[in-house]
Amino acid sequence: MHTIFDIACNFTNERFDKDLNDVISRSFDNNITKFGLICSQLKDVQRIIEIKDLYPNSMYFTLGVHPHNSNEINEFSLKNLHDFIKKLNPNAIGETGLDFYRNLSTYEEQTFAFEEQIKIAIEFNKPLFLHQRDAHDEFMKIIRKYSSEIPKAVVHCFTGTQSQLDDYLELDFYLGLTGWICDEKRNIDLRKAIKNIPLSKLMIETDCPYLVPKNLPNKSNRNEPSNLNHIANEIAFLMEVDEDSLRKETYENSVNFFDA
Repeated sequence: MHTIFDIACNFTNERFDKDLNDVISRSFDNNITKFGLICSQLKDVQRIIEIKDLYPNSMYFTLGVHPHNSNEINEFSLKNLHDFIKKLNPNAIGETGLDFYRNLSTYEEQTFAFEEQIKIAIEFNKPLFLHQRDAHDEFMKIIRKYSSEIPKAVVHCFTGTQSQLDDYLELDFYLGLTGWICDEKRNIDLRKAIKNIPLSKLMIETDCPYLVPKNLPNKSNRNEPSNLNHIANEIAFLMEVDEDSLRKETYENSVNFFDA
């Protein structure tokens, strides 16, 4: 089977503090060879660079602020983010977007932070690593203002409907699918729509340590990249495509997206 690329790993999460090297070693043993190292807030940056330096041929990283942490964004922090990007040359900008499910930052804080990070991605000609939850209409309203200038983008952890999928594909965005797809009770719409995602626009991810696949045998309460084989198998089954073809194409999509 072809090696695969986990595009969303939250390795700065404290749940990986004690055994990250073991987690990554286990991933290599399970044919997961490249990782998207995701930034959620500016305090992650130092740790991200440390991890990237430990695995320079396997880690591809983003810099940005998650919508939950949008209240961090102000004139001073935007300058810091801008300086970090100029100095460190990340593979993408994000994780940025809108999350109206939890509203840990206000509507105003989220929309401001989202637009400012889109502008930064355009300025530096970097891909956007996007998050959207319960905010599709406002998300699309903002994205469409800049869509002609956005180099490329992935809507990671896509859990939406056929209508939302159509909107993203119309903009030529990539879609990232997680172990959420493995929950047949909560995923009726997505499990139907999945066949309509072109393999050329698909990437796969664990979003570890979150989103442990529902039907994973012998699962723990922490997700990790080695579970991506299970997710790839489920996606191939639902899409009715050859699993090795899916692994190969999603790997190539991810390498191209991150300029890896």
